[in-house]
This record gives sequence, structure tokens and C-alpha cells, in this order.
Amino acid sequence: MSLGITAYAIYFIIWWIMLFVILPFSGQTQDEAGEVVLGTVASAPAKQRILRLMVINTLASAAVFWAFWYATNYLGLGFDSFDFLGPQS
Repeated sequence: MSLGITAYAIYFIIWWIMLFVILPFSGQTQDEAGEVVLGTVASAPAKQRILRLMVINTLASAAVFWAFWYATNYLGLGFDSFDFLGPQS
């Protein structure tokens, strides 16, 4: 099964949204770690774990995209399936 460019665009949008969902759970602040570096705010991250964050984000985004793909291709769900999304008369 080949994915079209639209599927890649949808995955990118899901990945970007999931990044902002996962980002707050990614680590400790300097204040929580008890090691505030002079000249920085206490809410700055204590350790940068960007690779770990990207891997977790990519896996979570793949799961959300798979659910979207399954719902649209195999269950036949779309905008027409939900009456409350259309114009109300």
C-alpha cells in the first residue's frame, strides 16, 4: 500500500501537534533538580534530552496516525460521518 503526499502531510501535522503535547512531560526543570545555573531562569530544563523526546514523539505520532489511517480507510469514517461538523440548518 503506497502512501500519497497527503498522508505524509497529515503525519507531519500530527507529529508537530504531538510535539507540543509531549514537550511538557519531557523532563525536570533546574528548580526541581536543585541546580539553577546563574543567569538562567529556574524553569529552564535541567538536561536537554532532545533525541529521547524526538523518538517518543515519533512513536506516539505513528500510533495516532495509524488510528487515523485505520478509521478513515477501513472504518470509512470521514467528515460526512459526523453530523455536528457540517452546516446546521
